[in-house]
Parts: sequence; structure tokens; C-alpha cells
Amino acid sequence: QVQLVQSGGGLVQAGGSLRLSCAASGLTFRTYHMGWFRQAPGKEREFVAAISWSGGSTYYADSVKGRFTISRDNAANTAYLQMNSLKPEDTAVYYCAAAPRDHVTHRRLGDANEYDHWGQGTQVTVSS
Repeated sequence: QVQLVQSGGGLVQAGGSLRLSCAASGLTFRTYHMGWFRQAPGKEREFVAAISWSGGSTYYADSVKGRFTISRDNAANTAYLQMNSLKPEDTAVYYCAAAPRDHVTHRRLGDANEYDHWGQGTQVTVSS
């Protein structure tokens, strides 16, 4: 079956960095766009970043632009989210997700409903 297994995350001070990983299995990774979303307590899940199946296009929420970098390694079936200059407001559970490239256009990658498969979530806590 399809699995997206996340690693990374944890507790970091404001201004610090973390790297999240999302290892995929049970699917043809290169045929999926990948996205990262987050959900803070009491808030709805929100888009963070997305990367096209080839890695040639990336998209970011305004709140993380210039601080976060999404990448992927299709040979390793893994997507990454490098988070720098972290702020307390980045505290949330982070989720990776996969959207099939044949069915989802790039402009829809900010919509969580377009993603078929989700990781288990990982907590990121940024202290002030």
C-alpha cells in the first residue's frame, strides 16, 4: 500500500532551522507532485509549499517564502522541507502529501483536496 513516512521535526528556538523528510513507498514517486501542509492548534490545515513531479517548479505560501525550501530526490523517493529562520508562528503539525501529476495542475497544488496520499504528520515547535 502507499505510505508516506515523515521524519524530522522537533523543538527549536526562534531563528533556528529544521529539515523535514517524507519517504514514499507503494507509488511511482516521479508521477506525483508533492506538497507540505501544516495545522496549528485551533486552526485549519494550510498550504506551506509544493513541488512539481520533476522538481522544476516550486510554490510557497507567502508566510514562508524566502525562509523555507521544498525539494525532492526522485531516485530516493523522498521529498524535503528545509525550514530556516523559524518563528513561533511556524509551530504546527506538518504533513507531506502526494498529488498525481496526470490529474492535478500546478495551479491546484495549494488545495489540500487535490492530494491523494498523506503522511502521518510531524510536530514542529518553535520557542520564542
